[in-house]
Amino acid sequence: MHAITMTTEYLGLTESTLTASGAIATAREITQQPQMLERTHALVADLHEKIQVFAGGLTGNPAARVILTGAGSSAYIGQCVAPLLDRQLAARVDAVPTTDIVCAPHMYLDPEQPLLLVSFGRSGNSPESLAAVKLAESMVREVRHLVVLCNAEGELGKLAVAHAMTVLLPPETHDTSFAMTSSFSCMMYAVVAALLPTGTMDSRIKAIANATDRSIHEALPVLDALALEQHERVVYLGSGVLQGLAREAALKLGELTNGAVATCFDSPLGFRHGPKTFVNARTLVVVFVSNDPLTRRYDLDLVDELRRDGCAGRIIEVTAQPRTEAGTGSIAVPDMTTAADLDLLWPYIAMAQTYAFFTSRAMGVTPDNPNPAGIVNRVVQGVRLHALNA
Repeated sequence: MHAITMTTEYLGLTESTLTASGAIATAREITQQPQMLERTHALVADLHEKIQVFAGGLTGNPAARVILTGAGSSAYIGQCVAPLLDRQLAARVDAVPTTDIVCAPHMYLDPEQPLLLVSFGRSGNSPESLAAVKLAESMVREVRHLVVLCNAEGELGKLAVAHAMTVLLPPETHDTSFAMTSSFSCMMYAVVAALLPTGTMDSRIKAIANATDRSIHEALPVLDALALEQHERVVYLGSGVLQGLAREAALKLGELTNGAVATCFDSPLGFRHGPKTFVNARTLVVVFVSNDPLTRRYDLDLVDELRRDGCAGRIIEVTAQPRTEAGTGSIAVPDMTTAADLDLLWPYIAMAQTYAFFTSRAMGVTPDNPNPAGIVNRVVQGVRLHALNA
């Protein structure tokens, strides 16, 4: 009798194929997101009362400010969720990248305004993230630090500051591949679950995780075929919380193709005001369509206009409410027809990550290490920090 060989697959490819082509970590980390989101929810739920005690005096204070900060993908987490948190919390909420804080701290840090600095870190070792914490400590009279971290050994979680709390996510979220995927999605989920009132996400996490899982697997053939078309330019568009997601999607494609695909991002309404000149016959336009009735109308107006123009190579609606007339120009997220746009962030970005992964492979790039020359690095290098009053 022959032994039965169990074959593990990620994104429709065997583990051996992925390992041989330098793609195993990226594929595994994209695929694991539904499970990691549920584990992140459980972890934050256990800590929620403690987080509220630590941060509530600031988040509930109309005179205070919350800054969501990080660099690269970690900064885009804040750009996705800041508009929503600003509406839900008494404090003012802004997304300000560490790269902005470090180079112009007096523009962003008010010494007299109480501050909750929420720092996101996959590795927790980015020099700007460490510097931003130190600047806030030195410049702001009343400051607390909430660190959302994927790496137990990250320096961001070890900084000796008076008022700090670290939310350490499951170790699997410390992505080992070049591009952030599950670290991005889980840190984004963690901050929402942590700062919104107790129980807000309890009834939603299962649907989010299920929709993310189905979106990854059911869209595989379409996303793979789209990648094989090898568009030279790709545009991502989104409104509201989905605009920050468009920026992250554009970055992911640029990273995983080592810059071989030109990308841009905008809102559908903003795209008409000049950036639309980016579109040519070799351009793919992807629109993250809102579920909000008013916002959705504006999104689809732009989609329909682009199709009438006939200039783009392809136009794709990523949507929870697919239109029959869109046909193959639509990729549907299942079972999220009535979901808030916040809940669409996770299945939408998972499909963008998967498309970037397939495009990387179609172009002969290794997704786990797309820039072997080391011009860019998994943890940024080459940053020289300057003294505040030098």
